[in-house]
Amino acid sequence: MHPVIISNKETLDKFVGGQEHSQFIQSWDWGEFQAKVNAKIWRIGVKLKGELVASAKVIKKTLPAGKSYLYCGRGPVVSNLVDKKEVTKLLFKQIRRRAKEEGIMFLRFDPIHGLDELNYRTSRKFYLVQTHDVQPSKTLILDLAKSEEDLLKEMHQKTRYNINLAEKKEVKIVEGDKDRFEEFWALLDQTSGRDKFRPHGRHYYQTMIEMDGKPVKLFFAEYNNKPIATALVSFFGDSATYLHGGSSNDDRNVMAPYLLQWHAIKLAKEKGHKYYDFHGIDEEKWPGVTRFKKGFGGTELSYPGTFDLVYDEGWYNVYKMIRNVRRTF
Repeated sequence: MHPVIISNKETLDKFVGGQEHSQFIQSWDWGEFQAKVNAKIWRIGVKLKGELVASAKVIKKTLPAGKSYLYCGRGPVVSNLVDKKEVTKLLFKQIRRRAKEEGIMFLRFDPIHGLDELNYRTSRKFYLVQTHDVQPSKTLILDLAKSEEDLLKEMHQKTRYNINLAEKKEVKIVEGDKDRFEEFWALLDQTSGRDKFRPHGRHYYQTMIEMDGKPVKLFFAEYNNKPIATALVSFFGDSATYLHGGSSNDDRNVMAPYLLQWHAIKLAKEKGHKYYDFHGIDEEKWPGVTRFKKGFGGTELSYPGTFDLVYDEGWYNVYKMIRNVRRTF
């Protein structure tokens, strides 16, 4: 068993995409996207008998005063066929070496495996702190092995009604491309203002959409030849994942977002994906969005949360103090 730097797209995607509830955030194309918006990434892995058994894509995030940290979203990914503690001891050791070379304060990660399964502490002086979620720690999953009829039956009655209403109103679902970014941004901007949430910056979404279907596909719901709802969906491994969406303040009575989601669900099923992941529910933080998603049925899936593995305690305490002050304003 030995560590490797992963440099082959097919090798990485075959491994990450082959795991149950595949993590698109750890895919090759998502890494390429992150490299465009965050500059520096590394794909670190562990091989056993020539086969990849663990991987972690880490991103370097810059902070004031010349400081920085590493972020591993929805990772590391480790095969269920190996001793996770043995493998992750080697993996986290390689991440630490990279962190030392780069002068990193801490590693932030959202484990998909239980913390008791991982060997993340490569030194007694390093310690773990749970922090605010980066990736949602609770999500909603649809089982696409079920028939369309069964999926509809398991939806809330109002959700089924709204899908049928949008169809009767002749709402049309179309796939978009980079030329339609401004339409996407306008709908997202209306939604964030209405629902009181803060989206990523314009450059983030524009970069994602300009990658022409990699790592996400863009969809619009149109009514009277006008886009009134939009969605970004990832199709990777065994899962399709709804990432971001928006809708117009106009024509809300035609229920376009419901038909848009149903289209994406059916498309994921046609493509052979096992699951449709709504990528985050939280009744306190996002009550309206969570109620909308839960209307489609499905099963709740929980992850451990987001954690900081602290390498430099002194600077980390300064970072926490500044962060807490900013959160009060």
